[in-house]
Amino acid sequence: MALSIGIVGLPNVGKSTLFNALTEKQVDSANYPFCTIDPSVGVVPVPDKRLYELAEQAKSVKTVPAVVEFVDIAGLVRGASAGEGLGNKFLSNIRETDAIAHVVRIFEDDEIIHVENRIDPLTDIEIINLELIEADKQTITKRKENVNRDAKRGDKDAVREQDLLLKIEEVLNKDIFTYSFIQSLDVESQKIIKQLHLITDKPVLYVLNKDSAGENVDGADDERWENLVNYFREQDALWITVDAKTEIDLKEFDFEERAAIREEFGGVADDIDLLIQKGYQLLDLISYFTVGETETRAWTVPRNSTAPRAGRAIHGDFEAKFIRAEVISSQALLAAGSKAIAREKGLLKLEGKEYVVQDGDVIEFKI
Repeated sequence: MALSIGIVGLPNVGKSTLFNALTEKQVDSANYPFCTIDPSVGVVPVPDKRLYELAEQAKSVKTVPAVVEFVDIAGLVRGASAGEGLGNKFLSNIRETDAIAHVVRIFEDDEIIHVENRIDPLTDIEIINLELIEADKQTITKRKENVNRDAKRGDKDAVREQDLLLKIEEVLNKDIFTYSFIQSLDVESQKIIKQLHLITDKPVLYVLNKDSAGENVDGADDERWENLVNYFREQDALWITVDAKTEIDLKEFDFEERAAIREEFGGVADDIDLLIQKGYQLLDLISYFTVGETETRAWTVPRNSTAPRAGRAIHGDFEAKFIRAEVISSQALLAAGSKAIAREKGLLKLEGKEYVVQDGDVIEFKI
């Protein structure tokens, strides 16, 4: 399931540095705006302790994790929706992703240029969000021109879409992202709107990039931090704090050494693994596992998928020819010690087409 998260933000906030930390795939992160022109793509494994414990228990030859795709998109600036700073190209790159990781700089450093010549995270967020909203307003305006003609002729589908466009426009005119509103619509209305590929119809994770060894705005007496946190609370936003530069340096160390080094910095930033997991959460995905001596693998499916739908992740035949599935939670299987013992204890359950797969299920499909 190839779903992608676009890394966006103003120039010089640490987007490419974060991308490098996530993927260890080096892209140019020079200290000037627009150093990243074409989006770089990295496929990142989702950290999941359960997968490796299951593989060890089964003595699997091969272990295959679930993955999330991250796309490094060049920095946006004021006026991007009007074409400033190659804005049209970069906005197009964002449209092609499924979710947004909005990187926000919260560190002070006179040697690293800020395009607005000041450090104010909330204002940075407002600049980017406004450009994304303005870009979607343009999309709605263009679409309305076509739909209105058909609606005047009495086309029922056009009339329905016209009504939806007006409602979406009303949301955008309040400078609000459309994601929550669209999620509240019925399935058919969502299908109509999805065809527009609106940028604001994407879930957002705010990634606050700090310098653990330097000065940041997240102090208790800094009004900028207070304003930022209040904004996240009001928006019910998903956010995380990372030190992208340090995370790159930590790639040379093993897990325990990384934890010790972070502790030296006072544990002031979350790690990249948690960021990847948050991205997975942002896309509303879960993992289930198939376990065997040859291979133990994590499979990615949307939350609330039925067993046949989950089987599609392996092969279309698993959905089309589904009969039943043998299911046990990874926690129960690990506690039992082996699948044979779990079967003796009656812990393996046969489930039918209506079964909704849970995160961490171990499944064997019967077709």
